[in-house]
Amino acid sequence: MADERRATLRQRLLAILVTGIGAATASAVSFAMAVYEAANPEPVPVAAIGETIDTGRWTVVFHEARVGAVPSSAVAPPERKTFLAVEFELENRSAASSPVSSNLIAIDPSAPGLQEPAFRLVRDEWLASALNPGMRERMIAVWEWPEERSPPQEVRLVVGGQTYKRRDNLYGASNWFDGDPVAVVELPVTRDDAEAAR
Repeated sequence: MADERRATLRQRLLAILVTGIGAATASAVSFAMAVYEAANPEPVPVAAIGETIDTGRWTVVFHEARVGAVPSSAVAPPERKTFLAVEFELENRSAASSPVSSNLIAIDPSAPGLQEPAFRLVRDEWLASALNPGMRERMIAVWEWPEERSPPQEVRLVVGGQTYKRRDNLYGASNWFDGDPVAVVELPVTRDDAEAAR
């Protein structure tokens, strides 16, 4: 009887030891993989001009970039300024109308003094408000280019992704949240005649 208890106790101790070693090994491997992935992130895919990019909440198709005296609304500025304009198509894939997030498109690398872009509709040359779901709109993102910097010949844009959560951790409500970049697009920059003459 005593021998059976000792054998059972040994088996339990051996099982606990093996389980502990297995759990420690799994934790160490998981930690090592997380460190490796953080140190060696996957490169962001490069999208071609005219290719549809799925960001989660939006689908985006880039067409062209240009530099000139293009204002961010139908009203021209009183003093001469230079603007970088990127023309693209955007479709809201969510179930509700939504304004375009300034985190959707970012210039990489960012120029010092560069502010967030203004988004306007091509069809009526006015600032964009909330876009309705399922309706593709042709838009222009306009950045006021800093005077002390010469305009670029090519612009590299990073397209940010968004993730939908049914219940967020803070409020318990559903919402879209900014995520990692989903694509990079490189566009040649054309100049309008007035800008080319400068």
